[in-house]
Amino acid sequence: MTRFPQREGAIAFEAPMRVEADIAGLEVVQGEVPEHLSGTYYRVVTDRQWPPAVLPDVPTFNDDGMAMYFRFHGGRVDFRSRYVRTPRYEAEAKAGRALFGAYRNPLTDDPSVAGISRGLGNTNVFYHGGKLYASKEDSAPVLLDPMTLETIGEYTFEGTLTSQTCTAHPKLDPRTGEMVFFGYAAKGETTPDIAYYEADPEGRIIHETWIRAPYSSMVHDWAVTQNFIVFPIIPMRSEYAWLEARQPHFQWDPDREVYLGVLPRKGTAEQVRWLRGSNRFASHILGAWDDGRRIHIETPVGQSNFFPFFPDVTGAPYDPVRARGYLSRWTIDMGSESGTFTEQRLTDAAGEFPRMDDRFETLPYRRGFLALNDVPGDPRPGAGFRWIGAFDTTGANPPQVYYPGDDCSVAEPLFVPGNADAPEGHGYVFVVVGRHHEMRSDLVILDAQRLDAPPVATVALPIRIRRGLHGNWVSSAELADRTA
Repeated sequence: MTRFPQREGAIAFEAPMRVEADIAGLEVVQGEVPEHLSGTYYRVVTDRQWPPAVLPDVPTFNDDGMAMYFRFHGGRVDFRSRYVRTPRYEAEAKAGRALFGAYRNPLTDDPSVAGISRGLGNTNVFYHGGKLYASKEDSAPVLLDPMTLETIGEYTFEGTLTSQTCTAHPKLDPRTGEMVFFGYAAKGETTPDIAYYEADPEGRIIHETWIRAPYSSMVHDWAVTQNFIVFPIIPMRSEYAWLEARQPHFQWDPDREVYLGVLPRKGTAEQVRWLRGSNRFASHILGAWDDGRRIHIETPVGQSNFFPFFPDVTGAPYDPVRARGYLSRWTIDMGSESGTFTEQRLTDAAGEFPRMDDRFETLPYRRGFLALNDVPGDPRPGAGFRWIGAFDTTGANPPQVYYPGDDCSVAEPLFVPGNADAPEGHGYVFVVVGRHHEMRSDLVILDAQRLDAPPVATVALPIRIRRGLHGNWVSSAELADRTA
């Protein structure tokens, strides 16, 4: 009998959907979709196929990946969603039940699936070298057909991916067309090994370096500039003994320092430099750049653990106020003998899921967008991410905030250029809004320069879209160039 337990974070609006959908010509209920927008917004959300085999479970992180797209052409928007049919998905579909156990703990799996990849493809969908990747950081990525979303299969870069894992946050260098990526826990769960790669514009690996972090931790995102890469080692730690004891894979350690591991682009392990800083939390990187000597990294920073489902090693309770992340700038002076880095807070509003104009990845930029969960002076009902904010990282212009209404949630904002030659930050911000009282979702299109103005358009879905993580825009020109 199939029966889903009542799990925090997986009930009501966030209950499993288990639906693959095709909807042609979504209804535009407000404004007009710009006719010149031509391309595809790829996203991935998490949607469990079968009830979890082990409880308690980590909702979202340990659920199957559901890839989807919003395809734009001539003012029309079409929608499609498909499960990422990983080896794990296929094994459980055949059995008609969950076979894989706790989040990132193979010791809790059914013996029948020993040796089968545990990857879910549920964290990000990105495009490079004519290939569409669905990724999760604990495994190799999965290729999808960019036109149909049908699963092609796990991908190890023609056998050249030597790491057991691959990040869900690669960086695309706009000047060279290279994809810069890595894998942490590269020799297996809880190992401190990190493998760093660069791939050419066709997706062939052209550089590989291995380093060892000061301790094993969640390295969800990282920073890449024109001249450097930086690995943030944040004390969301892991230990194999915890897996053996059936404890959560990751646990927050308030007594450990933060380390930033800096390497030159295409550098070797002997060149890594570790800088230390006081205990704090950070996860996603908005952007990073360097001037040849100083490296600037902008990221939401909190005083403590952001994830309520990962415990504190001291037993301290979760503190949602200390967990709030405020966009901050870390600066590393590579010409200094100092063994640390500086931090400057840039915003008063708290948030996460930062995004920028991806055409300026690795380069100086000014405009950033975040999903916000606390806006001072603007109390609103509910919890979680409820606003989208736009910020000038130089501080020259005041922040702008979009609020979709009460009883709504917002997903990661995505910047889409107005055209290929538009100035930095000029274009649109896409955000999927959950209308909880209606049990359905909208895709809202905002003017990236006037985020607090009425939306450019609101595209309604007749279904709800569960909590998602990341996604990316691919223009029709780019797709046509690679799929021709």
